[in-house]
Amino acid sequence: MNKTKKIKLPLKKSEIEKLAAGDEVLLSGVIYTARDQAHKRLSEAIKDNKTLPVNLKGALIYYCGPTPAREGEVIGSCGPTTSSRMDSFVPLLLKAGLKGMIGKGMRSEEVRQVIKRHKAVYFLAYSGCGALLSTFVKKAELVAYPDLGTEAIYKLAVQEFPVIVGIDAYGNDLYPVRDNC
Repeated sequence: MNKTKKIKLPLKKSEIEKLAAGDEVLLSGVIYTARDQAHKRLSEAIKDNKTLPVNLKGALIYYCGPTPAREGEVIGSCGPTTSSRMDSFVPLLLKAGLKGMIGKGMRSEEVRQVIKRHKAVYFLAYSGCGALLSTFVKKAELVAYPDLGTEAIYKLAVQEFPVIVGIDAYGNDLYPVRDNC
């Protein structure tokens, strides 16, 4: 049985290489939220050689659109969204320096291979637990694309945010490999 690993962000190559599919991990540091439309804008900016609103080097993107915070809270519910919707953007973002993603569900074979090629990692967040996951967020700041509302990019400071390694840097995957997901 694997012992829960604690990682201080940003992700380091040496830490990523020690992770194995199925490992339980507690993340502390900064993660960025981004969903479909934010991914599209980031990809367009990369293709157009424009400055990105966030530094992707060693960064971790959480596929999440947090709900507005209630009075006195840091953030509203912040559960993961289906990762496969971002699959087409992954190769370009990893090439730009992204080192990891957090979401739910399986990824395509292409994404598994590009994760392996870039020595990155895909983490699974606990689905259906958005309210619980919000308790691990200590600070939330809107940093890009405010016109997207809850799909804007937020910078989250997290403490011991619980995830599971879904795909490790060697291409090992918790889900059965399929051609299409």
